[in-house]
Amino acid sequence: MTSLYHVGIIGYGAMGGWHAKYIDSYSKTKVKGIFDINPERNKYAENRGYMVYPSKDAMFADVEIDAIIIATTNESHKELSVAAMAAGKHVICEKHTTLNSAELQEIIAASKKYSRVFTINQNRRTNKDFTLMRQKIEEGLIGDVYIIESRVQGSRGIPKGWRTLKELGGGMMLDWGVHLIDQIMYMIDEKVVSVYCNMYSIEHPEVDDNFRLTIIFESGLTAIVEVSTNSYIALPRWYVLGKTGTLKIDDWDCDGKVVRNIDRENVWDEEIFHTKAGLSKTMAPRSKDSTEELILSKIAEPLDDLIVVYEQFISAIEGKGSLTITAEQAMRVMKVIDAAFLSHRTSNAIKIDI
Repeated sequence: MTSLYHVGIIGYGAMGGWHAKYIDSYSKTKVKGIFDINPERNKYAENRGYMVYPSKDAMFADVEIDAIIIATTNESHKELSVAAMAAGKHVICEKHTTLNSAELQEIIAASKKYSRVFTINQNRRTNKDFTLMRQKIEEGLIGDVYIIESRVQGSRGIPKGWRTLKELGGGMMLDWGVHLIDQIMYMIDEKVVSVYCNMYSIEHPEVDDNFRLTIIFESGLTAIVEVSTNSYIALPRWYVLGKTGTLKIDDWDCDGKVVRNIDRENVWDEEIFHTKAGLSKTMAPRSKDSTEELILSKIAEPLDDLIVVYEQFISAIEGKGSLTITAEQAMRVMKVIDAAFLSHRTSNAIKIDI
């Protein structure tokens, strides 16, 4: 195949436009055209020099199109992904890939049937806050980790549009949760054995605008994932407990620190302390010289953009490497999400083996 891959974009909204920017900046890809049902977006695409297809089928029939970006609302991802691959196109699908794991299985089957490369835009695996947190854990700064808290919080509610509509795959579990769960699953190479979730519909009765999710892995390591759209006092983006220390990253700017134990003897005094909570020995403060504090600084790499998604995609098409964002990985995430919705409906922890 040619070294320059022509790309069609279905759904030229905010994310479609974002993809177009990066596709045209990458040396191996170029946007040829778009299909969108919005006349204003079509006019905008024409002004940028892109072909505007009259239908998705017209785009699929274009032999010059090598790959399709699917950036439509979520309920159409399965149908469009399968149809694009049946037409001989490779596919990058926006997250969340499908509404449930059963739909994703149909896409996986189509990818194998038509021998097409299928990947998902899970670009937040390269976010600096996530990369920094993972790096410091892997350096062993806080010992064996047993709790990871990951949260995204806002105070303005859900943006109007598809996110407020259940039939379009709205809600925070499928909007932000899929990213946060993917980060955790990508980092932790263990089976998930239990999922428990509470969802809240504060402003929009059809969908969750807040949720609290607990994921327990085979070793007992626990991930707590939280998304809230009406939090007026922010908690840390990451809060991680290890056996010898604690890591905290406050925000997207990676402001944070590690406090870890350097007093290995951990000798307890005999007296009971007078604390603000009353008499306590268990919660007595440590001496200042028994811990050390390390201020975290934002790392320069990796890239917080879409190029890394395209690189692994083109490498797989050319047979030079394997996908790093696979449908099978997305399947594990979708099965956790399926279990989260079931947990919320039944008010029970869901035992799973994923």
